Amino acid sequence: MSFKDISTIAGSAMTAQSVRLNTIASNLANADTAARSEAEAYRARKPVFAAVMENDAGGRVQVLDVVQSADPVRKVYEPGNPLADAEGMVVYSNVNSVAEMADMMSASRAFETNVEVLGRIKSMQASLLKLGEG
Repeated sequence: MSFKDISTIAGSAMTAQSVRLNTIASNLANADTAARSEAEAYRARKPVFAAVMENDAGGRVQVLDVVQSADPVRKVYEPGNPLADAEGMVVYSNVNSVAEMADMMSASRAFETNVEVLGRIKSMQASLLKLGEG
């Protein structure tokens, strides 16, 4: 596998992790969003990744889609809330803030790992050029 193939994989993985981080940020921003009904409630979103193999030995990471979570929304009894229905229930998003924070840490570490891979490729290429000078 060439340096170019490795760079392509690491670069596409960084792009995928950026999508993941943006999705997490959107979820956290809407974690406590209230709505009048389940249909109007914000639902957590998750990116779907795939490994795509090219004809040569190379490949890349591709974001296939960003899907909504199927987890149920939260219903809270708050009769004084202006968004409450006739029974006094308010619907909140299904975002789990603790799980999102853990996912954010995982995504940022994956991004950092790919930055490190690119840094090592650059270092190896520089070492190879120095070998050719002698």
